Amino acid sequence: MTKTRSDVTVPFINNVADTITAVGKLLLKSRGTKFTAVDSSKPIIVMGNGPSLRETIDSDGATLQNNDTLAVNFAANAPEFFRIKPKYYVLADPFFFKAENNENVSKLFDNLCRVDWPMTLFVPVGTDLRKMPANLSVSVFNNVGIDGNRPLRHFAYSRRLAMPRPRNVLIPSIMIAAWLGYREIYIVGADHSWMRTIEVNERNEVVSLQPHFYKEDNNERRRINAEYLNYPLFQIVHSFYVAFRAYFQIVEWASENGINIYNATPDSFIDAFPRKPISSLNA
Repeated sequence: MTKTRSDVTVPFINNVADTITAVGKLLLKSRGTKFTAVDSSKPIIVMGNGPSLRETIDSDGATLQNNDTLAVNFAANAPEFFRIKPKYYVLADPFFFKAENNENVSKLFDNLCRVDWPMTLFVPVGTDLRKMPANLSVSVFNNVGIDGNRPLRHFAYSRRLAMPRPRNVLIPSIMIAAWLGYREIYIVGADHSWMRTIEVNERNEVVSLQPHFYKEDNNERRRINAEYLNYPLFQIVHSFYVAFRAYFQIVEWASENGINIYNATPDSFIDAFPRKPISSLNA
């Protein structure tokens, strides 16, 4: 008889397979990492690059400036980056380290080299990174995503060896904030409203608009659209599933370790974290 997802044997077999795969990843890919501990009584604001971050900057810019913040991806190419002065920055996509002659990537690293305040740049283990200025320290993290047995996953998460599958940069960013020792994490700019923008054209090509808080660059928009053309819709929708499931896996682990994560993004599609505005930090 053909097994389906409703058969109790299927989840069990899948969990065993995922656990074996996880052990292999931990042995082959994960490395020891060192993080400088922070004052755990302080909160941190993790900034995604979604369009709602524009509203947050306009309404709560002072709150962003007065608290520890973490920025990601192309945020350094926006002028607001030099006003907010984030304490941490995360790059996880291999694209940033392999793209040659990409104008946006070149601009990103040029801007990172202009940083004149203490900031830590987090990159995946094994990244070959050019020399950065002295006040910008570089730290590595295991960008290793695992599924499988819950005790094994939580063991690996707590020892910074792995994380829920990093479908997007927000997942490692939240984990890094927790690994640094923050016990109160706020998330802004995490709209995750991809399902509102995805379309299929008359050539059966998947087209997705992914707006950000900064002005869109035509070259980057074309690159993202070209990436989507390589995948059928079911694979793209599955990647959404992987991302949203990862947030529930983070909550599961965080709750066991006394870590509170709040979604401060207006109208965000992420339903794993309780909602709490960053304006509450001013109370």
